[in-house]
Amino acid sequence: MIFKRRGRERFLDAVTGFEAAVEQQDSAGAERAFRQLHRQYGSAGAQELATGAARLAGVLADVPPGPRGTVAVVIGACVERGADPRACAPAILDGLADAVRAAGEFCERWAGSGDDELPEPEDPGPDEKVIERTGFEQAMAWWSLPQWEMASVAMLSHAAVRTGLAPARRAALLTSARAVEEASGHDFKCLKYALLVLDDEPLVVFDRPSGTGYALRMSGIGDTFQLHTLLAHQLVGGGHLPGSAPAPQEVAVCRDAPGQVPTRGAFNLVAPDGSWIWNEGTPSDIPVVDGSRLLVLDPPPYDRGWPAGRFFPGMTGDLVLERVLTAEETAQWSAHVEPAKKLGN
Repeated sequence: MIFKRRGRERFLDAVTGFEAAVEQQDSAGAERAFRQLHRQYGSAGAQELATGAARLAGVLADVPPGPRGTVAVVIGACVERGADPRACAPAILDGLADAVRAAGEFCERWAGSGDDELPEPEDPGPDEKVIERTGFEQAMAWWSLPQWEMASVAMLSHAAVRTGLAPARRAALLTSARAVEEASGHDFKCLKYALLVLDDEPLVVFDRPSGTGYALRMSGIGDTFQLHTLLAHQLVGGGHLPGSAPAPQEVAVCRDAPGQVPTRGAFNLVAPDGSWIWNEGTPSDIPVVDGSRLLVLDPPPYDRGWPAGRFFPGMTGDLVLERVLTAEETAQWSAHVEPAKKLGN
């Protein structure tokens, strides 16, 4: 117990040293304090991590561009161990916005000064030639984007952060991330998917074979594979539609249980215009009709299986069946539905 208490004290001591070094713009001192902080992280308790994460978030904007992404990852790790994401998210998402903006400038300057391929963010850090070619802040942002993606996903895995993020801010981050991805060819799928997660989102489902309709509400679902399994649980497992329902463990790993287990597809998911909604996408792909996302179920054209689970292991997902629609309500929704299209149309 004495060892653990001292370890926890040393963690906050390291945070204090790091804060002081950042304030004094002492790069060598900040590096020493950060190494100490990293060493003591494993022995720190929940309260120390919560306090330390909030304090690190408070000085994050003053950390130089190079190590700033690394500090963001540490804050994200503290949140994954129980620190309050609401206290840390504003600094992380502000840093993300700055990094994505500067990384976009990096891509533009790189393309404007030559025709060679962009370096991978995972490569060793930029040398002097790269910095001269693109700018220091821009080069540091490009190399630290994977770190900002990791830290931001740790924040966005929590509903309180997602629901507190203004729609315009979320849209701006998505637009910037997609622009960098298009300019660079680098895949920022985790960041995009985290920004696309829906919460307390109404979903109307029309089952074409039975002509029945259902009102549901979804939250924290990272991809459509996860939605598919939860939908089969609610509609097939609930006795509303025929078929083979997912086993309890298949459902559990799509909600909050760890791990993955094999599952099978129960439907073909279709948009109102007849085009397919792919499991590889996100529930945000489902079109909005009259204020609700409208999804059509068709029989599966072929047998398909995948590992049931969550795209974001730290994110709790849920799908609630609110009620079965009346025949009149179902007819109103089905009026928006066109015939199914063949694969590729």
